[in-house]
Amino acid sequence: MNKKKKSLLAVAFIAGVFLIGLYGVDSSDGYLVVSELLSDPQGHAGTISVMGIVEAGSLEKSPGMTSFELKDENDENLKIHVNYVGNLPSNLAEGKQVTVSGTMVSESTFEANKIVTGCPSKYTE
Repeated sequence: MNKKKKSLLAVAFIAGVFLIGLYGVDSSDGYLVVSELLSDPQGHAGTISVMGIVEAGSLEKSPGMTSFELKDENDENLKIHVNYVGNLPSNLAEGKQVTVSGTMVSESTFEANKIVTGCPSKYTE
């Protein structure tokens, strides 16, 4: 094989590996905040991810179900009710920022299938 064919084959191989590597990567627009979701709750079909803060006094853990109010970081009056069934992150607490993934089931209720919390900081001020 001449040098030009080897180079072309190498580029094709690298492109193929790149495309296979991207297969399955979530190409969604990212995360919504509560205010964005509430501006058009029915306009966000399918699985979405929403960031917000767990409202103080709203976290209820019962066998088989966890629920809480997720409020907007900038406007505490904007909230959605979140229902979640599954294993809870160990550091889920009121007042913490969380990201929930799932679907809107009504104008103000979100059914989460995944909750992600930030890692606790090792550093204290």
